[in-house]
Amino acid sequence: MRKAVDIEFAVHGDDLQFVEIMLDPSESIIAEAGAMMYMDDAIMMDAIFGDGSGRDEGKGLMGKMLGAGKRVVTGESLFMTEFTNRGYEKKAVAFAGTYPGKIIPLDLGDYGEEIICQRDSFLCAAKGIAIEIAFQKNIGAGLFGGEGFIMQRLVGDGLTFLHAGGTIIQKDLKAGEVFKLDTGCLVAMTKTINYDVEMVGNIKSAIFGGEGLFLATLKGPGTVWMQSLPFSRLARKIFSVGAKGKSSGKGEGSLLGGIGIGDLFGND
Repeated sequence: MRKAVDIEFAVHGDDLQFVEIMLDPSESIIAEAGAMMYMDDAIMMDAIFGDGSGRDEGKGLMGKMLGAGKRVVTGESLFMTEFTNRGYEKKAVAFAGTYPGKIIPLDLGDYGEEIICQRDSFLCAAKGIAIEIAFQKNIGAGLFGGEGFIMQRLVGDGLTFLHAGGTIIQKDLKAGEVFKLDTGCLVAMTKTINYDVEMVGNIKSAIFGGEGLFLATLKGPGTVWMQSLPFSRLARKIFSVGAKGKSSGKGEGSLLGGIGIGDLFGND
C-alpha cells in the first residue's frame, strides 16, 4: 500500500519549466522554501519542522530534532513548506526552480523507493517522502566530488520532483558497466550505483584541458540522471564575463563596444 500521497501533475514549458500539481481536498505536498510559483485560493501553506514524512514519529522531540537536523547538514533549512488543499474540490499549486532548467518527475516506487540526488536538485514531493542525508562511502568522492561530501537521499513510494539545468539525460547502466562524467553534471542516481571520484589521466590534461582534476565514476547496475548545464558552471561563466568586463571597462552589449564616451568627446 502506497504511503505517500498520490498526486496528479503536469510539467509546462520547455527550457524554463514549472510543474503544476493538482491536489484533492485535504491532500498535501511539501516543497523547498521559495519554490512556489502560484496557487489557488483554497491552498494553504504552512512551515513544517523537517520533511513531514512521519518517519520520526514515536522518537520523541530529540528524534524529530535529529531528523530535521539532517537538512541543516545538507545546507538546507530546518523547515520546509507544506501546501494543503483546504477546499472541497481539486485545486492547483505550481513550483519552479530558481534558474533555467528542466523538471524531472520520479516515482520512487519505480526505483526501489530510494533516490540519491544532489542537494540543490530537490524541488518538491508528495507528502510522505522522507528527505535524508546520504554520506558518500568513499572519502575521495566527498572531498573531490565538486558538490560536497553530502548528497540527499529521497526515500518513499510516491512522486518527487527534481530540477536541473540544461538538457536532462537518463542513462541506464548494466551490471559492471562504468560511466564517467563531470561531477557537477550528476543530478541523481539509484541506490544501486557505486559512486566514486578519480583523477583524470594526468596533471597536464587537467591543467591545460580545462576539464578539472576529477571526474565522477559511476558503476552499474542502476539508473543515472545528468544535466548538461550545472548552475555552478553557469555561475562561473557569468562571474568570469562580468569580471573581465569590469576590469576592461567594456560594455559587451553596447554598439560602441570598447569605445567610451570620453574617447569620442575627449577626456576633459
